[in-house]
Amino acid sequence: MENNELKRGLSARQMQMIALGGTIGVGLFMGATSTIKWTGPSVIFAYLIAGIFLFLIMRAMGEMIYINPTTGSFATFASDYIHPAAGYMTAWSNVFQWVVVGMSEVIAVGEYMNYWFPSLPNWIPGVIAVLFLMAANLVSVKAFGEFEFWFALIKVVTIVLMIIAGLGLILFGIGNGGNPIGISNLWSHGGFMPNGFIGFFFALSIVIGSYQGVELIGISAGETKNPQTNIVKAVNGVIWRILIFYIGAIFVIVSVYPWNQLGNIGSPFVATFAKVGITFAAGLINFVVLTAALSGCNSGIFSASRMIYTLAKKGQMPKVFTKVMKNGVPFYTVFAVSMGILIGALLNVILPLIIDGDGCFLVNKQGYPSLEITVDIKDLYLLHYIQNKIGGGNIKLRSGSKAYRYRMHNKKGMIHVVNIVNGYIQHNIRKSQLHRVCSTLNIPIKNTVNLTKDSNWFARIF
Repeated sequence: MENNELKRGLSARQMQMIALGGTIGVGLFMGATSTIKWTGPSVIFAYLIAGIFLFLIMRAMGEMIYINPTTGSFATFASDYIHPAAGYMTAWSNVFQWVVVGMSEVIAVGEYMNYWFPSLPNWIPGVIAVLFLMAANLVSVKAFGEFEFWFALIKVVTIVLMIIAGLGLILFGIGNGGNPIGISNLWSHGGFMPNGFIGFFFALSIVIGSYQGVELIGISAGETKNPQTNIVKAVNGVIWRILIFYIGAIFVIVSVYPWNQLGNIGSPFVATFAKVGITFAAGLINFVVLTAALSGCNSGIFSASRMIYTLAKKGQMPKVFTKVMKNGVPFYTVFAVSMGILIGALLNVILPLIIDGDGCFLVNKQGYPSLEITVDIKDLYLLHYIQNKIGGGNIKLRSGSKAYRYRMHNKKGMIHVVNIVNGYIQHNIRKSQLHRVCSTLNIPIKNTVNLTKDSNWFARIF
């Protein structure tokens, strides 16, 4: 073990693919129909709306990362701008989330391998996958990035080919006897929104979880070469690609197949490729979802290990977790997270022998739980903006007996801050957020009335 500092070994292409691969998971290939059944073809708008909000949040987080490209990312910002307790809870939420994701993915690896090796016990491929990915993460951060790059590229190429094949069916009838399918399936089976707004909003809550993983941009920033340049490219480029891939794939699915019959065809990807004459479509998609599962576990090991490293650097975990090898990899954190994922995969085999029941005890292969980050990135961004852009450094963090609060050192600075807060609320941000931010800044709520000189700040930033 050399020093306690990580090395910047990730390139721009790796950083972008890490975020892209972390977001596009098994659910799109195998579980898209579960969302479509709630709202029908209008699920396209659900993905679009969720994507727009994601874009705004990522632009806000991107600016914070640009100023401070640290491995702790949003957990560090929560500690700096709110309270160390907020950062602690956020970091642990992220660790727990990715460990559970890793468990679900290695269990899925065993199930996918059964397609080619039906008699192979599920736990064997899972154990091999964990040990393989742990070794890849321990070699160097560049090795992790390279594996994630190729895992993500496989998923991206598959989605692009599926969109092309689907458009061939829709526009030219390729694979349908030369008869174009058209887009009438968007409204011919109960309308565009067959289950009304209730079904739409229920689906929207599920769709938001589909974008989980894009926060890896922030976590990987601490180990990226030329972080400022690469962060700008990643934030500006990745979001649009995610939207195109998700919305393009979903548009093809609901156009080619009646939405209320998707439950009978299995994976829409397999069915679409089979329609255009790809006879090995089932094996192809099984390979793709296998790499998607490996990608999810790979991202889980990386993200959780870096969050534990961040906690240890702040003295909130044993100091041994700050130890870094010569190649810049935190050995003990990677090893601990990998063993946690491995134990979960083994429990999935052991528990059914002890407890009556069958099936997967942790999560099934078509999805995994997503924990909501315990801080509001929009609030964090406002505090970041106030500290770094207003008052010329007059805002400082002072510790109190029970909490940290931001205070202004001059009247002009306070008026500026109130204007910013008021401008923020004018751009359709909830009033509860204004109250929360003013409470953090120790600004009386009545002082925000009719102070609108700087109300266009939000538009100028973006």
